[in-house]
Amino acid sequence: MAESFAFNIADKLLGKATSLVVEQVCLAGGVYSELENIKATLSTVRAVLLDAEEQQVNNHQLTDWLGKLKDCFYDAEDVLDEFEYDSLQRVVVSEGGIKRKVRHFFSSSNPLAFRFKMGNKMKEIRERLDKVAADADKFNLKKMGVNVPVPVLNRKRENYSFVRASDVIGRDDDKENIIQLLMQSSDEENVSVLPLVGIGGLGKTTLAKLVYNDGRVVADFEKRMWVCVSDEFDVKRLIKEIITSATHGKCDDLPMDELARLLINVLDDNKFLLILDDVWSKNRDKWLELKALLDGSAKGSKIIVTTRDKLVASVMGTCPMYELKGLSDEECLSLFITCAFKDDRDKQYPRLVGIGKDIVKKRKGLPLAVKTLGGLLYLKAEEKDWLRVRDSEIWKLEQKKDDVLPALKLSYDELPFYLKQCFASCSLYPKDIQFNNIQLIEMWMGQGLIQPSEQNEEMKDIGNRYIDELLQKSFFQDVEEDVPGFFYCFKMHDLVHDLALLVAQPECSMLNFDSENISTKVRHVSILKIDETKEEETISRFFGKLNNVRTILFRDHDVGPKCESFVITCLLRFKYMRVLNVADLSFEELPNSICNLKHLRYLNLIDNNSIKKLPNSICKLHHLQTLHLFGCDSFEELPRDVGKMMSLRHLSVTTQQMAFPHKEREVGRRCFNSLRILIIGGCPNLESLMEGMRNFTALRTLIIAECPRLSSLPKHLPALENLIIGDCESLDLGNRNGEKEGNIQGFGSLRNLLISRLPMLEILPRWLFQVPTSNTLLYLAIGYCENFRALSEEEESLSLTSLDTLVIKGCSELLALPEGMGHLTALRQLQIERCRNLAALPEKMRRLTALTQLKIEDCPELAERCKPRRGEDWNKIAHVQDIYLDGQKIQVRKSGLDEAAAGTSGEVED
Repeated sequence: MAESFAFNIADKLLGKATSLVVEQVCLAGGVYSELENIKATLSTVRAVLLDAEEQQVNNHQLTDWLGKLKDCFYDAEDVLDEFEYDSLQRVVVSEGGIKRKVRHFFSSSNPLAFRFKMGNKMKEIRERLDKVAADADKFNLKKMGVNVPVPVLNRKRENYSFVRASDVIGRDDDKENIIQLLMQSSDEENVSVLPLVGIGGLGKTTLAKLVYNDGRVVADFEKRMWVCVSDEFDVKRLIKEIITSATHGKCDDLPMDELARLLINVLDDNKFLLILDDVWSKNRDKWLELKALLDGSAKGSKIIVTTRDKLVASVMGTCPMYELKGLSDEECLSLFITCAFKDDRDKQYPRLVGIGKDIVKKRKGLPLAVKTLGGLLYLKAEEKDWLRVRDSEIWKLEQKKDDVLPALKLSYDELPFYLKQCFASCSLYPKDIQFNNIQLIEMWMGQGLIQPSEQNEEMKDIGNRYIDELLQKSFFQDVEEDVPGFFYCFKMHDLVHDLALLVAQPECSMLNFDSENISTKVRHVSILKIDETKEEETISRFFGKLNNVRTILFRDHDVGPKCESFVITCLLRFKYMRVLNVADLSFEELPNSICNLKHLRYLNLIDNNSIKKLPNSICKLHHLQTLHLFGCDSFEELPRDVGKMMSLRHLSVTTQQMAFPHKEREVGRRCFNSLRILIIGGCPNLESLMEGMRNFTALRTLIIAECPRLSSLPKHLPALENLIIGDCESLDLGNRNGEKEGNIQGFGSLRNLLISRLPMLEILPRWLFQVPTSNTLLYLAIGYCENFRALSEEEESLSLTSLDTLVIKGCSELLALPEGMGHLTALRQLQIERCRNLAALPEKMRRLTALTQLKIEDCPELAERCKPRRGEDWNKIAHVQDIYLDGQKIQVRKSGLDEAAAGTSGEVED
């Protein structure tokens, strides 16, 4: 079941080969004809790769061919990357003056030497690719290029609706909830659609069967139909199956118009329940075509749609989706025992039951997984068999047709090709890790998995869209949004992680330094642990087994290597490395030879408490996109030529510098022209951010934390969208001393603002509130600002009509909120926390008609005034939909007392 990803790589390679930069360099280097030949071969072979990847499951020769082809693709990508690097190097040289140009000509990278070397490489790649591609004729592969639909895999399941209720454990509450929803009447439409959503193996179909066969449902609905939709949403086929399910008759040979009339006659104003099981299609037009034929039935008719995809639910549903959760540990154990023991014999094997408890905990509530593992152990009484299952990953176990990973893989097979490799790369991280979107997008960028769009979107925006798609399809879950629209965290279910491990082999692999069986195909390595007592002697032996590594990272904190020989070995052996995580190292300086990793995109040096500087040679890494130096407490300053790192987009740094950028150095500008995210933290000496930051023209996110001597910010960052500031005790954002403020237009793109623990803050400065358009989202958090009292009268009059969310925390001296808050007409969320002296809300709160959520935490007097009905401030907030006081949601149905304040009518409910 491991994937080849050959189509993904070919598609990316073809895009690189047709880029203007590569074409220009090849033209100048005299190898343009070789490039054209490579593009032609790529286009030809790419057209048959989808068919090859589908057929390889049953053809080992085809698998070998795909492996050879993929090796050619990777080598070709390395060569084209060198052309891109050369282009960047030429830009650096052209800006360095005549002295640098002469030096460059006599170096090993001069144009004549480069032309000769790359000419030979291009010829070799072209010959290899042609030879391997010619073997495609042996396999009779079908052309399925870009304009040919990706083949839909056969996911057809058995179409039956019966299940014994006694066989189902832990779904009684869900069953009752859904039945209650089915019994509810709807005044708006005849047919309501309830989506039942969850990942594969969770028991959606089983639950739907329980509901379908319940006596109350049978009595309430005059007709019941069950149809398994599965692969393709073929309207004609579905009509036939609905009719067959309703009448138990056949209608195979009827044309579409007769089928439609027959369906209408069969339903004939009857109240019906229709189960559409296992829906994958998001084609709204086809769904509306079918629904139009069903809408003529009696009021109260219901459709339940089971799906793994929340987007399908949003397309089809008329009711809020019912998201199915996992079973509890107790329920899982009960189900497991039922499957693993015969005739209540679990009482005879208490030790096995104890091991079983550990097994089901690893399955995190998925019934299908629990049943799979229980079935594996049925009638096995040897403890060693149970321990093997407990200690093994599910992907190592024998898989049968109805086991959980094949079920989950159906969802994977449905992914667009550009998401498959992104999903597989998540296998490099440990189970139960909390991903964040920034971290994952950086990794995908480093590995070249994010495809640029034709609309010139930011890579971060494309990456966020990828994550959204995986969330919609339930590959990720448990989303926690820290900053709306910018920073959020999420997890991957253990079984989904097992699937990632399965499809990622052998390209992505988890290894120990004492691993013996290491595939030569490994390109992305996640290292589990290192034996520190043998570190020096095992590093060279371990890496001697690897040849083509592009990614090295460590699965857990504090397991990274502690010796410099690790980095030196990486530099010598893996010159095509893209991603290198050397966090927690403990030496003072990286080797000068770091410049040899000219393909490197991502370098993580976080929490190296010994490193004092970087060699200036690191500035030759013109491809580097991400550089992390956060938590490097001894780090003195960035290297002199940091401006040559023209691709740098994300920089995090802890530094001993007093000013940033360094005011005494001539620092190149191109680095800062490309920078998108800058994080500065734990800098005890930092006093100012220089006006040189005006050159950060593309900077979208600035995070500053724990800089106690920092006294001011630059006031001209025109592209800045996210500003997060905390624990800067000397920072005064306002005109505290009466001096005239700077350019208030400097933050014109600001969308998200978080401020916490700024004891100097008394008023919010005008320049933070200058919002250029009504479409801008501004997220404002104010936390632990002990002297913050209120917005000034001048600020009250400013246009804050785009403010979306306001959070005020720990402002112990805050006595009042300004009446000017009434101008925040777009405000949706207001949170006030630990402001103990805040005694009331402003009268103009009633104007905040868009406010949907109000949270008040640890503000005793204010909370008392906001209590329903009797609180003095209740009439100011009665119109708000969701109100939370000290963590408790206030459940209030609007009454006549609230009508004047809320502008609505309703019933009284105490």
